[in-house]
Amino acid sequence: MQKPYIIGLTGGSGSGKTTFVKQLCHHFSTDEVSLLSMDNYYKKREEQLIDSNNQRHFDLPFSFRREDFKRDLSQLILGESITIEEYNFNNPLVEAKEIQCDSAPIIIVEGIFVFHYEEIAEMIDLKIFLEADEHLKVIRRIKRDAEERNYPLDDVLYRYKHHVFPSYQQYILPARAQADLIINNNKSFKSALEMVVLFLREKLSQSRQSF
Repeated sequence: MQKPYIIGLTGGSGSGKTTFVKQLCHHFSTDEVSLLSMDNYYKKREEQLIDSNNQRHFDLPFSFRREDFKRDLSQLILGESITIEEYNFNNPLVEAKEIQCDSAPIIIVEGIFVFHYEEIAEMIDLKIFLEADEHLKVIRRIKRDAEERNYPLDDVLYRYKHHVFPSYQQYILPARAQADLIINNNKSFKSALEMVVLFLREKLSQSRQSF
């Protein structure tokens, strides 16, 4: 079996990672591209560290089940399938679902620490970093957390100021230097998406020819 081609995608909260990945995967079948999202590897709420104001901190490298993420990615690389539980971001209105993830010639790993975790970064063949101006990321996060996760505004703003932005500066932004492709998403990532789709179609063509 030929080793899958691994794409890593990261960027700050509100940069558009999830939207980019969804649109990218829409261009391919599940037999061609598989997605592994780090969001589904958050530790349980009670395991998260507590800050000086008694608030749970979900934006640290410690916040995720790092070893489980590596194990599952390794299994996909070996051609195996995995089953994981979808993380519902502590939203009581959303029921967690089981997700079966099958191996494919191209595997996308997406999350805020996929470059920061050295053992994951070493597995990645193409590193993509999404970025946007800070005020746009704040607006997008407010809108997303209110609509999708039922978070109150005060909570969203507190976490962005005290957790999200400091962690971005310390852990995520430095990883930008590792990126093979940096995508600006202040307005649109359409052109970059089209370029990545064409690149992956070529990779798939090469993969088929090797058999």
